[in-house]
Amino acid sequence: MVDFNAMLDDILQQIADAIPGIIAAIIILIIGYIVGSFVGKAVNKIVEKVGVEKTFDQSSTGKAFRASGLDLSDLIGGIVKALIIIISVILAIQVLNIGGTVGGYLTSVADYLPRLLGGIIILILGVVFVDILASFIGKIIRPMFPEAKVEIADMLKNLLFIGLIAFILLLAFDTMLLSGSTVYPLILGFVIIGAGISLTDVLVRSISEDHAEFKDVAGYAKFVLYAIFLIIGAGAIFATFPGVTNIVANVSWAFAIALALMLIPVTYTMTKKMSKV
Repeated sequence: MVDFNAMLDDILQQIADAIPGIIAAIIILIIGYIVGSFVGKAVNKIVEKVGVEKTFDQSSTGKAFRASGLDLSDLIGGIVKALIIIISVILAIQVLNIGGTVGGYLTSVADYLPRLLGGIIILILGVVFVDILASFIGKIIRPMFPEAKVEIADMLKNLLFIGLIAFILLLAFDTMLLSGSTVYPLILGFVIIGAGISLTDVLVRSISEDHAEFKDVAGYAKFVLYAIFLIIGAGAIFATFPGVTNIVANVSWAFAIALALMLIPVTYTMTKKMSKV
């Protein structure tokens, strides 16, 4: 026969044994939040006084941050606060020492939180570093080109920026354990489209400036190159999905045929102009 009194006493004893751990965990969380808030505000003020924020605000990424309502010093202070709170959460879970399935889940979450924060830090600070580095290298290589061709230096800077951003994304996703067969094609497609648009703008503009007869078809050429890079990028992004490759191939063929038909009047017009010259 089941002794309910003994079971009740056992449950009460387990609760009584867990109370000190629960109180200790709550205290750790409260202390972690207070310390994190204090240190975060201190780091915020230090970043503002050092002047890093003013320099960053002058960059293109800094302007984008400001436009979206983000403040670099507040962001860094918030990251420091989050780091301290995460450490307190990990300590609190260890103090609780909960067993079973729930304890396993809590331990897994506690183990993953540093990776999540690390990936976010890599993304944010990596973008800042990449923007500063790309701008610095752009200023170095700009004098290497004549004044009429400075857009080539800007193109190289943009390509460097896109490549480094792709590297930062891969590093952040690897840190957060989110890399895989879906993420890599996505980043590759992003690089192809971004680099293609940057190359197209500079090449078409440069050719139009050197060859006046090309200006009439510059818009058409830009449209064609944009479309090509978009199709290639889309193919790379959706390459892992079954059946998408065939769809992209069919779209590419249809697009090529349409462009060939559109090219006939353009070729006729250019030939007519050249024959008059």
